[in-house]
Amino acid sequence: MKNVKKYYLLFALGVLVLSSCSLSKSESPATLKDAYKDKFHIGTALNAWQITGRDTAGIEVIKNQFSAIVAENCMKSGPIHPKEDEYNFDLPDQFVEFGVENNKFITGHCLIWHSQAPRWFFTDDEGNDVSREVMIERMKSHIYTVVGRYKGRIKGWDVVNEAIMEDGSMRNSKFRQIVGDDFIKLAFQFAHEADPDAELYYNDYNEWYPGKRDAIVQMVRDLKAEGIRIDGIGMQGHVGMDSPSLEEYEAAIEAYANEGMKVMVTELDMSILPNRRRDVGADIATSFEYQQSLNPYTEGVPVEKMNEWDERMLDFFRLFLKHSDAVTRVTLWGVSDATSWKNNFPIRGRTDYPLLFDRENQPKSIVPKLINEANNWDTK
Repeated sequence: MKNVKKYYLLFALGVLVLSSCSLSKSESPATLKDAYKDKFHIGTALNAWQITGRDTAGIEVIKNQFSAIVAENCMKSGPIHPKEDEYNFDLPDQFVEFGVENNKFITGHCLIWHSQAPRWFFTDDEGNDVSREVMIERMKSHIYTVVGRYKGRIKGWDVVNEAIMEDGSMRNSKFRQIVGDDFIKLAFQFAHEADPDAELYYNDYNEWYPGKRDAIVQMVRDLKAEGIRIDGIGMQGHVGMDSPSLEEYEAAIEAYANEGMKVMVTELDMSILPNRRRDVGADIATSFEYQQSLNPYTEGVPVEKMNEWDERMLDFFRLFLKHSDAVTRVTLWGVSDATSWKNNFPIRGRTDYPLLFDRENQPKSIVPKLINEANNWDTK
């Protein structure tokens, strides 16, 4: 009788263990946003078709998979402020409304950038450069108007975008030519005045280059020494199969974190295509002639190559998880391969596969791997 009781006791314990395992498995997060909710925000950039609801499949992916959003183009100064006395808030308003309704962390992108800026911003009625005083007033008016409109709803702003070159020198943009190097300080000052509660970021590409990395660190120190608020560094994350190395990327994360900065991977995509230069980054002025050898996957990617891509993307996410005490957001630059800007950069007409969802908005093989990595991270 004792053996029988012992058997039933062991059987009951076995059922309990199996039930617990089954429950645990069923409760494991099945989406990216749920899997990473205790690590960092995982986000995506929205284009006009998604903001207006015409891309219904893309919208479902955004709602279900991502916890943070940023507008791909409509909040840049050219589209949002095409004339001095005219603002175009139609798409930005819809974008922000979508984010609020769906409980997303909303980032504003971007306030001051040399590219995609309206021509009138820098010139007078005769086409000559405006004075330093006029330029500063135009910057202030633009920032006050845009940031002020979304005060309390947009949680963080890319205040200045791409102002530093790879060697650490300042980009000789119109802002710098007219105002001087302190245009960066003024932009952050105006953004803070417009919304004292919003987080403020500096955003750039190739920010893992030692020269650029060190210059960004010095910029942070200089701003803080002058009492100017800066909360984080946006690392755009336009990476390839060969560069940057994980060690280079990690060194940059650590350098920014050591300055007390939040670190955000703001525009992540990973081109699977061969590149002609290591330093292309995201300078949209770059363009190369089309060559068939640089567009090898027009009919799809071989399985072994896709597995290689998956493993490298996984390695980056492992790096982000390792530094999740500093990394607060990882944002993909687009929802699906079909609408990624990488299909035409730096060579028009190429077919690229840089994102987590395929051309039909279906999760690629990387998605369950990323979810599994996050679910099991704390047990490693």
